[in-house]
Amino acid sequence: MNVIVAERIKELMKEQGLNQVALANKIGLKQNTISAWLLKKKEPSINSLWLLADYFEVDIDYLVGRKDY
Repeated sequence: MNVIVAERIKELMKEQGLNQVALANKIGLKQNTISAWLLKKKEPSINSLWLLADYFEVDIDYLVGRKDY
């Protein structure tokens, strides 16, 4: 699952012109957390998925690859 999540986060960041620092600031997390997700070292917690989904205005199902838009 972490491969899909990482790719979806990268895609959404690119669409909005965000780097890791900017995204971290927007959702209230640390840049190294975002980096770990994008490098597929960690998966976002359910709380982090909610933050990402709310910020990017997408479903969690999209973030984890259960739905495509």
